[in-house]
Amino acid sequence: MNISEVSARSDLPAKTIRYYEDIALIAPGRDANGYRRFSEEDLHKLTFLSRARALGFTIEDCRALLALWEDQSRASADVKRIAGEHLEAIEAKIRDLEAMRNTLAHLVAECAGDGRPDCPILEGLAQEG
Repeated sequence: MNISEVSARSDLPAKTIRYYEDIALIAPGRDANGYRRFSEEDLHKLTFLSRARALGFTIEDCRALLALWEDQSRASADVKRIAGEHLEAIEAKIRDLEAMRNTLAHLVAECAGDGRPDCPILEGLAQEG
């Protein structure tokens, strides 16, 4: 497969595929003319990476997960540890976003939104920590 075929099948832009090659996540073969030639295995790796990135895993987490995926003697505990740490980070972000939403919702509710110059939103943003 060429890069446009593997791009369409993996749902990854060609630019991302080239980047993954540059950072050694994948290593496609080369034709005599120098063009990349992707195997079914490369496609599986790219699909794996696409799904992992869609779940928010970092490039380094993806590297570790890909290595574990390829290692038939892996311990599932290693995979679970990486996924569990990522889940904790997502939950922390959710808590932060909920706090931001609550603060902003309070400020919006307090603002009359009329022609007067006083604005609780601006006052709230101007407050020191």
